[in-house]
Amino acid sequence: MNSAMQVPAEDYDEALPAATPPGPDGYPVIGNALSLVRDPRSFFEEMSEFGDVVSYRIPRMDFCTVLHPDLVEQVLLTDHDAFGKYGFEELGGEFATDGLLLTEGEQWRRQRTIIQNAFTLDRINGYTDMMAHYADELVDTWDDGQEVVLNRAFSTLTLRVLAHSLFDLDLGHDDSIVTEFAEVLNDRGDMDGLSTFLPMWVPTPANRRYRRVLDEFRTFVEGLIAERRGQTDAYDDLLSLLLTGETEDGTRMSETELRDQMITFLFAGHETTSLALTYTILELAKHPGIREQLDAEHESVLDGTAPTVSALPDLPYTEKVIKESLRLYPPAFILFREARGDVELGGYRIPEKTKLTLPQFHIHTDDRWYDDPESFDPGRWTEEMETALPDYAYFPFGGGPRHCIGMRFAMLELLTVLPTLTQQIEFDLLSDPDPDLEMAITLRPSEDIRMRVHKR
Repeated sequence: MNSAMQVPAEDYDEALPAATPPGPDGYPVIGNALSLVRDPRSFFEEMSEFGDVVSYRIPRMDFCTVLHPDLVEQVLLTDHDAFGKYGFEELGGEFATDGLLLTEGEQWRRQRTIIQNAFTLDRINGYTDMMAHYADELVDTWDDGQEVVLNRAFSTLTLRVLAHSLFDLDLGHDDSIVTEFAEVLNDRGDMDGLSTFLPMWVPTPANRRYRRVLDEFRTFVEGLIAERRGQTDAYDDLLSLLLTGETEDGTRMSETELRDQMITFLFAGHETTSLALTYTILELAKHPGIREQLDAEHESVLDGTAPTVSALPDLPYTEKVIKESLRLYPPAFILFREARGDVELGGYRIPEKTKLTLPQFHIHTDDRWYDDPESFDPGRWTEEMETALPDYAYFPFGGGPRHCIGMRFAMLELLTVLPTLTQQIEFDLLSDPDPDLEMAITLRPSEDIRMRVHKR
């Protein structure tokens, strides 16, 4: 694996070849925005035929996609300082630009230092009972034989878990502003619409709605922060930590940083886990044999009780089911970076300001790393398979210093909620077993996932 290096402009043409294939102006280009919009999966599949470092162009921007795990590792870990963040701020306008997801440099390090105290292992493990409790409450709201919209039910569930555990809040009917914002942000970033590639100042209906809902969401979050001020001693959660936490030099977060942290966690912290639960249940409904193996493990280990932290190591098949779901349906399905200078990647020159795409959804189904990659097979996750698998052939939570700070929280929630639900409910699929997937800010189904629930 090559290390990133600076390439002097005067030596650039001789130093390294361009990524293939070359475009008419000498810069490597394949495809265009229209082909990307029409069928993103086929677009990336086409690019893979040209190698592991391939360039393409959409309006106003040059891109390079990275398709080999070793090169992904170089971008995210080995030479991470050579690549800056890119993504939400362009697709989502002014979305939480001072939140942990988008900040960089010293500001990001300062924020990460403060926030990581809310995600210690002991603190996260303490949420297990609450996660199971809310899952039980969801089951109680369902009648035997009722038709449910799974993605919407799980969105409400994971938002309740997040709001209670990290912010000690019961949003009640106020959860609608969070879910509406998740919807409009995804609409704004959906590759299936050309409006995604238009600047925010263009007064399209999508842009106008986005700005309206973002303003409402900000006002809502600012109100939550104002209510908590002066009461931080009475709480032990992320919100109080954000209000009182400081770095060694005494620096605290600004008002804008506080607001943008809340916006970031309320959106990303529930949306991705909700999708992971939805796709996992979808696959279990399609594969009764796998569901039977899962039920056998739960009966043997849990015998109808809610999972506890101590029981989780005894649920290896449950973990494999979740890992396989995250492989096929990574909710944050693609990562974006930007070259901070002229760099080398896989033997090719990458000019400064080039945007890089690291598509988990494609790498996770590359037959170089996975046998029968399109099939849902939790049994593939053997010790031998994982030992042979390149580190960044599977990265649903990102990687390197900027890996998802909520990774352990999300996995605990999935490992707790899934057995709580499946021990009580059989799910009969009513909607399309292979729904179209929209590549927006998250990988969401293009239509609702509908199930009929039967209580056991």
